[in-house]
Amino acid sequence: MKVMQALKSFTLLRVLTVVTVVLIWKVTASVVIEYRNYWPPNFESDFLRGREAYFWGPYRWVFYVHLISGPPTLILGTILVSERFRRWAPAWHRRLGRVQGILILLFVAPSGLWMAYYAATGAIAAAGLGSLAIATAVCVALGWRSAVKRQFVSHRLWMWRTFLLLCSAVVIRMIGGLATVTHFDALWLYPVSTWVSWITPLVVYETMRILKLPVGRVSAWG
Repeated sequence: MKVMQALKSFTLLRVLTVVTVVLIWKVTASVVIEYRNYWPPNFESDFLRGREAYFWGPYRWVFYVHLISGPPTLILGTILVSERFRRWAPAWHRRLGRVQGILILLFVAPSGLWMAYYAATGAIAAAGLGSLAIATAVCVALGWRSAVKRQFVSHRLWMWRTFLLLCSAVVIRMIGGLATVTHFDALWLYPVSTWVSWITPLVVYETMRILKLPVGRVSAWG
């Protein structure tokens, strides 16, 4: 009986994980599709509305760096957290991990921190996005250091945190989509979302770790 329950729980977790990864890829694809509004820039589009006054300065280059480097780190994250992939291709796991680390440390986090200053909804959103950029850089740096020291348990913990922080881009769009569907248009929603989108996944992850639930031990691919 206990074996059957364990198998059912394992299967449910696998299904939920696969659904989550598919959702991440779908949202990432929808974000990339929106790039048609950015080359050339369409200042009537949601994100660029009101940014024309400063867009053509340094912001433009930082913006495009963020656009190009962001989605690959998220897709790589869904691959790198896979235990099956790590066991099947450890050399590729290390190579792709280095690529992801470089993209985050040199491009995603710095550009995100720069863009946070220009958050359209004010200081609360700017602080949320800036804190996210710093937290992501810190987590990936600590994960990299743990791998170099061959502290692989610590490495996995830090890289799962990094992945969850990257997923904030998905969470914040889901919040926005839900608000659109329900016609909820409070002014405080986006500033709060910039914090909720990354703090909530981290809190859930750390809570599951404390409760010794199987987070991080099962991935989409095994």
